[in-house]
Amino acid sequence: MYGAYAAVCGAYGVRGPRGGYGGYGDNTFGPAGSPGGAPRDGTLLTGADLTRAVAPVPHRAKLGFMEPSAVRYDERLTAPRSWWGIAALIGVAGGLILLPLGPLPMLGGVLAAGALAAAGVSAYGSARIRVVADSLVAGDARIPVAALGEAEPLDGEEAVAWRGYKADPRAFLLLRSYVPTALRVPVTDPEDPTPYVYLSTRSPKRLAAALAAVRAGQDAARPTGTQG
Repeated sequence: MYGAYAAVCGAYGVRGPRGGYGGYGDNTFGPAGSPGGAPRDGTLLTGADLTRAVAPVPHRAKLGFMEPSAVRYDERLTAPRSWWGIAALIGVAGGLILLPLGPLPMLGGVLAAGALAAAGVSAYGSARIRVVADSLVAGDARIPVAALGEAEPLDGEEAVAWRGYKADPRAFLLLRSYVPTALRVPVTDPEDPTPYVYLSTRSPKRLAAALAAVRAGQDAARPTGTQG
């Protein structure tokens, strides 16, 4: 309690009961005569002074907090419900396999097989596509939007074609078979051998619009006469 009082006294340059300022000899916790502070003349603190002293800092930046980067698009390629049904059936199958060994092994087989199947479905459906700041984040890959060309939304038929006979083995694919639509984005970086990025997405037009918005912002930020 005394330490809290001493700290407040020091913040206002008030002489503490042990001499000095803040009650710790000649150490001073705050400059005397500072804005909102009291002179070093032994002035007693009022209730309003205490309220100002313990009031939170209004600006988060003063505490070192950083605001998160702007996320223009965020999609998780979650697995459909039917896949969870299949995971449940796998659990039942595991129990039936161990049924001849008794009820406890059967229960263990149901739990173990079901848990493994559910973990696989969850992991496969955890892939995310995001447009964060000036980058396209697809799974573990992070690609600067400046290195990408104009995005092309693909309907179901076109998506199948680009996964099949139109596909280039050098392309980067984030593919989920249960997502019928996709987005194809050419890679314009001459030093990158990847011809394009193929992304399974349920909202290809929204993703294309997010990339276009980032590219428009980058063009606007360039000095006059350097826009391409």
